[in-house]
Amino acid sequence: MVFKNLHLVAPLMASGTAMFFSAASYAAVPVEGKPNILLIMVDDLGLGDLSCQYAKDIQTPNIDRLFHQGLHLNNFYASSSVSSPSRAGLLTGCFPDMVGVPGVIRTEPTASWGYLSPDATLLPEMMSKAGYQTAIVGKWHLGLESPNLPNERGFDFFHGFLGDMMDDYNTHLRRGHNYMRLNTQEIDPKGHATDLFTDWASEYVTEAGKKDQPFFLYLAYNAPHLPLQPKTDWEKKVRKREPTISDTRGKLVALIEHMDDGVGKVVKTLEKNGQLENTLIIFCSDNGGDRKAEANNGPVRGDKGDMYDGGIKVACSIYWKGHLEPRKVDNLIMMSDIFPTLCDLVQVPVNHRIDGMSVLPVLRNKEQVTDDRYLFWVRREHGDLGGKTQTAVRYKEHKLLQNRPFEPLQYFNVKGDPKEANPLEKDPLYTKMYKAMIEHYRVSGAVSWQKPLTK
Repeated sequence: MVFKNLHLVAPLMASGTAMFFSAASYAAVPVEGKPNILLIMVDDLGLGDLSCQYAKDIQTPNIDRLFHQGLHLNNFYASSSVSSPSRAGLLTGCFPDMVGVPGVIRTEPTASWGYLSPDATLLPEMMSKAGYQTAIVGKWHLGLESPNLPNERGFDFFHGFLGDMMDDYNTHLRRGHNYMRLNTQEIDPKGHATDLFTDWASEYVTEAGKKDQPFFLYLAYNAPHLPLQPKTDWEKKVRKREPTISDTRGKLVALIEHMDDGVGKVVKTLEKNGQLENTLIIFCSDNGGDRKAEANNGPVRGDKGDMYDGGIKVACSIYWKGHLEPRKVDNLIMMSDIFPTLCDLVQVPVNHRIDGMSVLPVLRNKEQVTDDRYLFWVRREHGDLGGKTQTAVRYKEHKLLQNRPFEPLQYFNVKGDPKEANPLEKDPLYTKMYKAMIEHYRVSGAVSWQKPLTK
């Protein structure tokens, strides 16, 4: 098979206008057939909370393997500082507010700040066009009712949790609601959610391997999101190894190490089935770590919910045994780029508007400019945002942000000032970025982010 150049929709470029562009020419990589795709997203993992990153009190050998033996993306950004918007960006290739999800979708209507646009095309729909069987195991968080349920938005198979967070990893309830589903059927499984999602993913790849078509599996763990409820044996192991660790930090580390074990079991299932060499694995977190959980966000400022890098810069790796040369990648890449990259990989053209760009040349170890564009983060919520927005815009190494709507704008060179501690004075680029931010607000205003009112 020879991959061909595809036509994708470009993000807002430095000129301030959106345009169509052709993917850059590059040498194709011959591949027999199309690879299986395993897309793993975890919840609230701090940038530093892997032993291959910055944490010294944690052991994550299975996830580390994906980073050491694949592409370690050093400059990867989530689509938002919180959950629902990031998942919207991942699955649509768009800035979240461009598909109706500027904030978190919740059970209570008065606390819900997003409604996935009916016009949005999701990644599983594109994979289906390429001949893939599609599945989600784990956390959905893009709608609690029709028409925004996984099986209605492109997934052939769903085994997981509709809601935002579980109030208990063992009862799986949220505000007294049971959001566990097997496709559209309500279920009441027994066990820790991390174990359930691991087992269900392993079962799926085994069964999918019996069919004469590749699979796309989106495995979305809810760990290590609050509440910190690791299994007792994992917590005991951590406390024995790290006797001075705090109670909160110890629980978080145990929850992450348990999740790492789950990732390892899924990968081992692929190995056992003879599927690993033909499976592309992407691993990332939906946003930065939570300060309330004592997460480690590495050498950057801020935490989950912030527009500083601690809220949006996350760990990411891309692993494909025998096909991707292990290396560290410094290109600026955003979560919304995964959509067009996978479409490019499997040769399905993207003919509708998206904001991401294919970074397939980067995967092929080719030179590619990925930072000559404006990247936007817009989040709207209640609480300390007061129904207003927090925002950031990035162009190359410069970033303009308003971390809270009642705080001033701040302008940084994040390459020279990764702690975002020394705001710069206004200059011509500041003005261009400010105008780009205004234009993004204007364009995204055409997209509804609430369920239509009933008469």
